[in-house]
Amino acid sequence: MTREVEVPPYTVEATVVASSATTALVVVDMQNDFVTPGGALVVPDASGTVPAIARLLERSRAAGARVFYTQDTHREGDPEFAIWGDHAVEGTWGWQIVEPLRPVAGDRVVQKPTYDGFFGTSLDHELRAAGIQTLVVCGTVANVCVLHTAGSAALRGYKVVLPVDAVSAIVPFDLEAAIRQVAFLYRGTITTTDALTVGP
Repeated sequence: MTREVEVPPYTVEATVVASSATTALVVVDMQNDFVTPGGALVVPDASGTVPAIARLLERSRAAGARVFYTQDTHREGDPEFAIWGDHAVEGTWGWQIVEPLRPVAGDRVVQKPTYDGFFGTSLDHELRAAGIQTLVVCGTVANVCVLHTAGSAALRGYKVVLPVDAVSAIVPFDLEAAIRQVAFLYRGTITTTDALTVGP
């Protein structure tokens, strides 16, 4: 049985300005297993978001904003393997962040054991120590690790900005559902990469 559902409306802001002093870019799980052909769990549209994320990285770094990456990290026998199969196994090619988006000096890579970038990691501590109030969240997978990280950020009091052209999902429904949740449930700001300015 199939049925169609209508996506409730949400606003995509045409102009968003964020302060580099209090804003961090969080790039979620842009790793070979999810992005690069031959990966264990390739998201069809993930490679298409690489140029937008690269622009976000370039602009954030130029403005002096903090940059964080989450890196899905698993070891032998991980419970997630029963759901998704083996993926993002620490030390493997599939675990590595894709070459076009590789971290540079000053960026921070946070290895996470599950969907939420805050669960079992130092991310919240590091953000608060840096005085961060706003997170620009991008990456993959929209309704899994991106949504759980964005939601967890909102529940901790951070403002969330989601540039929709820098987020990918396995199917379009999942992308729209994730955007709707960020906009409605977490009161995030929905925008696009080129509509976002990070500056002093």
